[in-house]
Amino acid sequence: MSEVSAAYAQGLFSLAKDEGLDETVLTQLQILSQSVAQEPQFLRLLSSPSLSKEERCGILDESFRGKVHIFVLNFLKLLTEKGYIRSFSQCVRDYEALYDCAHGILAVSAATAVPLTEEQAQRLKKKLESLTGKTVRLTNRIDSGVLGGVRLDYDGKRIDGTVKNRLDSIRKLLDNTVL
Repeated sequence: MSEVSAAYAQGLFSLAKDEGLDETVLTQLQILSQSVAQEPQFLRLLSSPSLSKEERCGILDESFRGKVHIFVLNFLKLLTEKGYIRSFSQCVRDYEALYDCAHGILAVSAATAVPLTEEQAQRLKKKLESLTGKTVRLTNRIDSGVLGGVRLDYDGKRIDGTVKNRLDSIRKLLDNTVL
């Protein structure tokens, strides 16, 4: 979390929460973040020194007025005017973290060799919810390097139950065995 993105995300979150719009703003930020990830040249345009700040804010108005909440639009304009628009994706991640903390949600990433079935994902989610006492938002990442099993990342912690980790442990044990 950079200080700049954290400060801007905190400001937006406080405003949205006070107005009861924190979930609406989160949803719109996530959609915009996905769109920006697909069209990265849009952020380059908004940070282009060849355009004035007014022109860049005009582009935002033209693109989003009436389509997103005014808080989101003004947030984008503020980032653009201050020269921090390239930090937008990090601001969204910081906003998500604030939202999750305020609502007792634990974001968990599960890395597996093949996609989890719906049933497996639900069982894993229920197990994690019972262990942590929080609502779990589970995302599944495919990583062919895990070979099998699952690696969970959440709250700065990692639980590694992958075949690769077990093989690495055996390899270390054999390397340290004196014959």
